[in-house]
Amino acid sequence: MKKELIIKKCMSCGAMVEVLQDCNCNGCGIKCCDQPMKVLEPNTVDAAVEKHIPTYKINGDKITVTVNHVMEDEHYIEWIACVSDKSICKKFLNPGEKAEVTFKYFPNLTLYSYCNKHGLWKQDV
Repeated sequence: MKKELIIKKCMSCGAMVEVLQDCNCNGCGIKCCDQPMKVLEPNTVDAAVEKHIPTYKINGDKITVTVNHVMEDEHYIEWIACVSDKSICKKFLNPGEKAEVTFKYFPNLTLYSYCNKHGLWKQDV
């Protein structure tokens, strides 16, 4: 079974959590600021001027993931993740760095990027 990256965000304070396994009970779930946290649905169609969808190049047992995006103090890619059926690898980025990371390659990966202004994006490999 292919893993999905599940991120929940508090719409009041902006806190985010990565969910390993969510609760399915009625009225239950992760809360912040006394409100249920919202699941971030990844975008897959890029309509913004800046690019957000991760692109990739496979070279042997490595995959290099790039996001063609500005990396300014107020607007940048916060992290890039690579998800396989057995692992989740994530690299956090800072303004001024290039939005590019290299991970170990496995078949059937899903790549994610998170923009501090435009949210979560994904690309299946």
